[in-house]
Amino acid sequence: MSDTQAGSVDRRVHVDKQSPKAYRALAGTAEAVREVAAEAGLDRALVELVNLRVSQINGCAYCLDVHTRAALRAGETTRRLGVLAAWRDTQLFTARERAALALAEATTRPADALAQESAYDAARRDLDEDEISAVIWVAITINAFNRVSIMSKHPVRAVPHQ
Repeated sequence: MSDTQAGSVDRRVHVDKQSPKAYRALAGTAEAVREVAAEAGLDRALVELVNLRVSQINGCAYCLDVHTRAALRAGETTRRLGVLAAWRDTQLFTARERAALALAEATTRPADALAQESAYDAARRDLDEDEISAVIWVAITINAFNRVSIMSKHPVRAVPHQ
């Protein structure tokens, strides 16, 4: 890292620590969304796939690190995680997972109205209304956490023997 980059990181405000009340509210939202997802029947592995795909789109290294480990704990395979960015080009994901991933992408890129309509149509075929709502809330929440981590420049540090 250059001196300029290091200085830039050092000057960043960690908004989660600077405004803990707001961050606790966001964390509370995340907990409520986890409950909604579980009640809708979304398993933890699918929730983590959504978290990872949104974090890939947003380029959030910190959230990618956190949610890769969470996905592995939830039983996700390294093979599927390795191709997640190109999920449309594989046969490794179920119709339900594909619908959730497309809906998460559309939630992350709301300006693409055509993709949004297409994703919503696919979701209607493969997900019920509770699942659609839960996927959208998972995507909204991870988008918010991505922005907190990106703007704060939360570090991803090397861990010995990993």
